[in-house]
Parts: sequence; C-alpha cells; structure tokens
Amino acid sequence: MFREQATAAAGGVRALLRLEGAVVLGVALAAYAQFGAGWGVFALWLLAPDLSMLGYLAGPRVGAALYNAAHSYVGPVLLLALGVLAAMPWAVAGGLIWFAHVGLDRALGYGLKYAAGFGLTHLGRIGRADPW
Repeated sequence: MFREQATAAAGGVRALLRLEGAVVLGVALAAYAQFGAGWGVFALWLLAPDLSMLGYLAGPRVGAALYNAAHSYVGPVLLLALGVLAAMPWAVAGGLIWFAHVGLDRALGYGLKYAAGFGLTHLGRIGRADPW
C-alpha cells in the first residue's frame, strides 16, 4: 500500500516547491520574451511535454517513468545548454518553453509521479481522493 504522507512534500516544503515552480515559469517567460522566438511557437509547443501521459496506456510504471522524464528539469537544462553552447536558436526556444511548462505544472501542484498511481506525486495527491 502507498503511504502518501511519507513520500509527498507537505506544509512549508510543498509551498516552497510550488513557489519554485512559479519562479521558474516567470523567469522562463521573461527570457523567452527577450529571446523573441514568437508567442505562436510558444503556444504551439507549451503543452508538448504532456504527450508523455500517453505512456499511461502501457501501465502506471511506464506512464510515471515517461511523465517524469518529460517533467523533470533535466531535459530543459540540457536542451537550453545545447542551444546556448552550439548557437542553436531552436534549442534555446525549446528549452525555455519546456522550462515554462514544468514551472507551470509545479506551481499548480502537479509534481513528479509515483508508479502507484497518476494522482500520487511528490507534491501530494492531485485530483479527488478515492471515496473508499
């Protein structure tokens, strides 16, 4: 049985992690505005990381792994670094959009998933609690 209280952030730690997400979102938006890649591109790609939820069609373990891979800060950091170091504007734009997505999710309380279920995250349960 999953012990949510023992594995999810709570109280001030949860609030700090959500604030961190909001800051990441704000900085990514400000940097993207300065970069000038166009807001149409931003809108088109903002929700792309959520395609990783299709992994849940293969089960909760695969779904959680794919979701977490697309929603950790590792991918955007690497893509942004590639863009800066290799002078690839598309990678800079993609990294900033990806950062904005992850920051927005964290600010809203959507954390990294546990294999025990989609609603069980490192930021606590999302969605309605099971009535049983």
